[in-house]
Amino acid sequence: MTQTPRAPIERLCVCVPTYDEVDNLEMIVRRIRTAVPRADVLVLDDNSPDGTGELADRLAAADPQVHVLHRPGKQGLGPAYLAGFRWADERGYDAVVEIDADGSHQPEQLPSLLAAAADADVVVGSRWVPGGSVHNWPLHRRALSVGANTYARLALGIDVRDATAGFRVYRLSALRAMDTHDVASQGYCFQVDLTLRAVDRGLTVVEVPVAFVEREVGTSKMDDSIVREAAVRVGVWGVQRRARQLRERLGRVRRSTWHHL
Repeated sequence: MTQTPRAPIERLCVCVPTYDEVDNLEMIVRRIRTAVPRADVLVLDDNSPDGTGELADRLAAADPQVHVLHRPGKQGLGPAYLAGFRWADERGYDAVVEIDADGSHQPEQLPSLLAAAADADVVVGSRWVPGGSVHNWPLHRRALSVGANTYARLALGIDVRDATAGFRVYRLSALRAMDTHDVASQGYCFQVDLTLRAVDRGLTVVEVPVAFVEREVGTSKMDDSIVREAAVRVGVWGVQRRARQLRERLGRVRRSTWHHL
Protein backbone atom coordinates (compact mmCIF):
# COMPACT_ATOMS: atom_id res chain seq x y z
CA MET A 1 0.00 0.00 0.00
CA THR A 2 1.36 3.42 -0.97
CA GLN A 3 1.78 5.69 2.03
CA THR A 4 0.35 9.19 1.83
CA PRO A 5 3.25 11.68 1.80
CA ARG A 6 3.49 13.68 5.01
CA ALA A 7 3.75 17.43 5.03
CA PRO A 8 7.18 18.81 5.91
CA ILE A 9 7.67 19.93 9.49
CA GLU A 10 8.24 23.66 9.18
CA ARG A 11 7.24 24.93 12.62
CA LEU A 12 8.67 22.95 15.53
CA CYS A 13 8.13 23.46 19.26
CA VAL A 14 10.44 21.74 21.77
CA CYS A 15 8.62 21.28 25.09
CA VAL A 16 10.80 21.24 28.22
CA PRO A 17 8.93 20.47 31.47
CA THR A 18 10.68 21.77 34.57
CA TYR A 19 10.44 21.49 38.32
CA ASP A 20 13.50 22.58 40.29
CA GLU A 21 15.84 22.54 37.28
CA VAL A 22 17.48 25.93 37.77
CA ASP A 23 20.97 24.38 37.46
CA ASN A 24 20.14 22.63 34.17
CA LEU A 25 17.73 24.86 32.29
CA GLU A 26 20.09 27.38 30.68
CA MET A 27 22.37 24.55 29.52
CA ILE A 28 19.58 22.50 27.94
CA VAL A 29 17.98 25.52 26.22
CA ARG A 30 21.35 26.52 24.76
CA ARG A 31 21.98 22.97 23.48
CA ILE A 32 18.51 22.76 21.91
CA ARG A 33 18.91 26.10 20.17
CA THR A 34 22.33 25.03 18.85
CA ALA A 35 21.20 21.57 17.69
CA VAL A 36 18.02 22.77 15.96
CA PRO A 37 18.25 26.56 15.46
CA ARG A 38 14.88 26.77 13.67
CA ALA A 39 12.99 25.28 16.63
CA ASP A 40 11.17 27.28 19.28
CA VAL A 41 11.57 26.21 22.90
CA LEU A 42 8.66 26.16 25.35
CA VAL A 43 9.58 25.85 29.03
CA LEU A 44 6.73 24.37 31.07
CA ASP A 45 7.46 25.30 34.66
CA ASP A 46 5.35 23.98 37.53
CA ASN A 47 6.03 26.92 39.87
CA SER A 48 9.47 25.64 40.84
CA PRO A 49 10.50 26.94 44.28
CA ASP A 50 14.17 27.08 43.23
CA GLY A 51 13.68 29.93 40.75
CA THR A 52 13.54 27.90 37.53
CA GLY A 53 10.52 29.90 36.32
CA GLU A 54 12.28 33.22 36.83
CA LEU A 55 15.34 31.96 34.96
CA ALA A 56 13.07 30.79 32.12
CA ASP A 57 11.60 34.30 31.91
CA ARG A 58 15.07 35.81 31.60
CA LEU A 59 16.00 33.36 28.84
CA ALA A 60 12.77 34.19 27.00
CA ALA A 61 13.41 37.91 27.31
CA ALA A 62 16.81 37.43 25.68
CA ASP A 63 15.68 35.09 22.87
CA PRO A 64 12.41 35.47 20.91
CA GLN A 65 12.44 31.73 20.15
CA VAL A 66 12.19 30.82 23.84
CA HIS A 67 8.78 30.90 25.52
CA VAL A 68 7.52 30.10 29.02
CA LEU A 69 4.26 28.61 30.23
CA HIS A 70 3.91 29.05 33.99
CA ARG A 71 1.72 26.48 35.75
CA PRO A 72 0.33 26.89 39.28
CA GLY A 73 2.12 23.95 40.90
CA LYS A 74 3.62 20.50 40.55
CA GLN A 75 1.00 18.44 38.70
CA GLY A 76 3.02 15.71 37.03
CA LEU A 77 4.78 15.12 33.73
CA GLY A 78 1.71 14.17 31.72
CA PRO A 79 -0.37 17.28 32.45
CA ALA A 80 2.66 19.48 31.76
CA TYR A 81 3.18 17.99 28.32
CA LEU A 82 -0.53 18.13 27.49
CA ALA A 83 -0.50 21.85 28.33
CA GLY A 84 2.47 22.27 26.03
CA PHE A 85 0.78 20.36 23.22
CA ARG A 86 -2.29 22.60 23.49
CA TRP A 87 -0.12 25.72 23.49
CA ALA A 88 1.67 24.57 20.33
CA ASP A 89 -1.52 23.49 18.58
CA GLU A 90 -3.20 26.84 19.25
CA ARG A 91 -0.23 28.60 17.64
CA GLY A 92 -0.07 26.53 14.49
CA TYR A 93 3.04 24.41 15.02
CA ASP A 94 3.48 21.29 12.86
CA ALA A 95 5.18 19.12 15.48
CA VAL A 96 6.27 19.06 19.11
CA VAL A 97 9.20 17.47 20.87
CA GLU A 98 9.29 15.99 24.35
CA ILE A 99 12.67 16.36 26.06
CA ASP A 100 13.85 16.33 29.68
CA ALA A 101 15.49 19.40 31.16
CA ASP A 102 18.27 17.47 32.89
CA GLY A 103 20.39 16.60 29.84
CA SER A 104 19.63 12.88 29.88
CA HIS A 105 18.03 13.35 26.46
CA GLN A 106 20.79 14.78 24.31
CA PRO A 107 19.57 17.60 22.04
CA GLU A 108 22.38 16.80 19.63
CA GLN A 109 20.47 13.63 18.69
CA LEU A 110 17.27 15.54 17.90
CA PRO A 111 18.13 15.98 14.19
CA SER A 112 18.07 12.18 13.82
CA LEU A 113 14.58 12.02 15.32
CA LEU A 114 13.37 14.83 13.09
CA ALA A 115 14.75 13.08 10.01
CA ALA A 116 12.72 9.99 10.91
CA ALA A 117 9.62 12.17 11.42
CA ALA A 118 9.58 12.89 7.69
CA ASP A 119 7.93 9.48 7.24
CA ALA A 120 6.29 8.98 10.65
CA ASP A 121 3.59 10.32 12.92
CA VAL A 122 5.43 9.59 16.17
CA VAL A 123 9.17 9.15 16.64
CA VAL A 124 10.53 7.61 19.84
CA GLY A 125 14.14 8.10 20.91
CA SER A 126 14.68 4.52 22.03
CA ARG A 127 17.20 3.13 24.48
CA TRP A 128 16.26 -0.48 23.86
CA VAL A 129 16.55 -0.95 20.10
CA PRO A 130 19.86 -1.93 18.43
CA GLY A 131 22.18 1.05 18.63
CA GLY A 132 20.43 2.52 21.68
CA SER A 133 22.23 2.71 25.02
CA VAL A 134 22.05 3.87 28.62
CA HIS A 135 25.00 5.43 30.43
CA ASN A 136 25.73 5.87 34.16
CA TRP A 137 22.63 4.00 35.30
CA PRO A 138 22.85 1.62 38.27
CA LEU A 139 21.81 -1.96 37.62
CA HIS A 140 18.45 -1.59 39.41
CA ARG A 141 17.40 1.35 37.19
CA ARG A 142 18.35 -0.55 34.06
CA ALA A 143 16.43 -3.61 35.26
CA LEU A 144 13.39 -1.46 36.13
CA SER A 145 13.28 0.12 32.67
CA VAL A 146 13.78 -3.15 30.79
CA GLY A 147 11.18 -4.86 32.98
CA ALA A 148 8.65 -2.04 32.59
CA ASN A 149 8.98 -2.02 28.82
CA THR A 150 8.75 -5.80 28.57
CA TYR A 151 5.64 -5.71 30.77
CA ALA A 152 4.06 -2.99 28.61
CA ARG A 153 4.87 -4.80 25.38
CA LEU A 154 3.44 -8.13 26.57
CA ALA A 155 0.44 -6.73 28.44
CA LEU A 156 -0.63 -4.43 25.64
CA GLY A 157 0.50 -6.45 22.64
CA ILE A 158 2.40 -3.55 21.05
CA ASP A 159 5.62 -3.78 19.08
CA VAL A 160 7.43 -0.81 20.63
CA ARG A 161 10.63 -1.61 22.51
CA ASP A 162 10.81 1.60 24.57
CA ALA A 163 7.23 2.62 25.31
CA THR A 164 8.31 4.52 28.45
CA ALA A 165 10.82 6.71 26.61
CA GLY A 166 10.37 10.45 27.10
CA PHE A 167 12.43 11.74 24.15
CA ARG A 168 9.91 12.01 21.29
CA VAL A 169 8.61 13.87 18.28
CA TYR A 170 4.85 14.09 17.68
CA ARG A 171 3.18 15.60 14.67
CA LEU A 172 0.30 17.78 15.86
CA SER A 173 -1.97 15.96 13.39
CA ALA A 174 -1.13 12.72 15.21
CA LEU A 175 -1.93 14.19 18.63
CA ARG A 176 -5.30 15.35 17.33
CA ALA A 177 -6.02 11.86 16.03
CA MET A 178 -5.00 10.39 19.39
CA ASP A 179 -7.71 12.43 21.14
CA THR A 180 -5.64 13.32 24.21
CA HIS A 181 -8.35 15.27 26.05
CA ASP A 182 -9.05 12.36 28.43
CA VAL A 183 -5.44 11.37 29.19
CA ALA A 184 -5.19 11.10 32.96
CA SER A 185 -1.73 9.57 33.39
CA GLN A 186 0.55 11.61 35.63
CA GLY A 187 4.08 10.17 35.53
CA TYR A 188 6.08 8.15 33.03
CA CYS A 189 2.98 6.03 32.45
CA PHE A 190 1.94 8.99 30.29
CA GLN A 191 4.42 7.85 27.65
CA VAL A 192 2.92 4.36 27.53
CA ASP A 193 -0.57 5.86 27.32
CA LEU A 194 0.29 7.94 24.25
CA THR A 195 2.17 5.07 22.64
CA LEU A 196 -0.88 2.84 22.96
CA ARG A 197 -3.19 5.53 21.58
CA ALA A 198 -0.93 5.99 18.57
CA VAL A 199 -0.80 2.26 17.85
CA ASP A 200 -4.56 1.79 18.30
CA ARG A 201 -5.28 4.58 15.81
CA GLY A 202 -3.04 3.06 13.18
CA LEU A 203 -0.44 5.82 13.30
CA THR A 204 3.14 5.19 12.21
CA VAL A 205 5.43 4.92 15.24
CA VAL A 206 9.16 4.74 14.54
CA GLU A 207 11.93 4.09 17.07
CA VAL A 208 15.33 5.75 16.58
CA PRO A 209 18.26 4.60 18.74
CA VAL A 210 19.57 7.18 21.20
CA ALA A 211 22.16 7.27 23.96
CA PHE A 212 20.52 8.10 27.30
CA VAL A 213 22.84 9.75 29.83
CA GLU A 214 21.90 9.92 33.51
CA ARG A 215 21.64 13.45 34.88
CA GLU A 216 24.73 14.92 36.55
CA VAL A 217 23.02 17.81 38.37
CA GLY A 218 19.82 17.73 40.46
CA THR A 219 17.69 14.79 41.52
CA SER A 220 15.50 12.39 39.56
CA LYS A 221 11.72 12.82 39.81
CA MET A 222 11.19 9.03 39.69
CA ASP A 223 9.56 7.59 42.82
CA ASP A 224 7.54 4.55 43.91
CA SER A 225 4.18 6.21 43.16
CA ILE A 226 5.17 6.62 39.51
CA VAL A 227 6.08 2.93 39.27
CA ARG A 228 2.83 1.86 40.95
CA GLU A 229 0.75 4.06 38.65
CA ALA A 230 2.38 2.54 35.58
CA ALA A 231 1.98 -1.04 36.80
CA VAL A 232 -1.73 -0.64 37.59
CA ARG A 233 -2.72 1.41 34.56
CA VAL A 234 -0.85 -0.73 32.05
CA GLY A 235 -2.45 -3.86 33.51
CA VAL A 236 -5.93 -2.35 33.22
CA TRP A 237 -5.29 -1.13 29.66
CA GLY A 238 -4.02 -4.57 28.73
CA VAL A 239 -7.18 -6.29 29.96
CA GLN A 240 -9.39 -3.73 28.22
CA ARG A 241 -7.48 -3.99 24.96
CA ARG A 242 -7.53 -7.80 24.92
CA ALA A 243 -11.25 -7.82 25.72
CA ARG A 244 -11.92 -5.38 22.87
CA GLN A 245 -9.88 -7.49 20.46
CA LEU A 246 -11.79 -10.60 21.54
CA ARG A 247 -15.14 -8.88 20.98
CA GLU A 248 -14.05 -7.72 17.53
CA ARG A 249 -12.87 -11.23 16.63
CA LEU A 250 -16.14 -12.79 17.79
CA GLY A 251 -18.05 -10.17 15.81
CA ARG A 252 -16.17 -11.09 12.65
CA VAL A 253 -16.85 -14.80 13.25
CA ARG A 254 -20.58 -14.16 13.70
CA ARG A 255 -20.76 -12.04 10.55
CA SER A 256 -18.91 -14.70 8.60
CA THR A 257 -21.21 -17.43 9.96
CA TRP A 258 -24.37 -15.53 9.01
CA HIS A 259 -22.93 -14.78 5.55
CA HIS A 260 -22.55 -18.50 4.85
CA LEU A 261 -25.96 -19.61 6.14
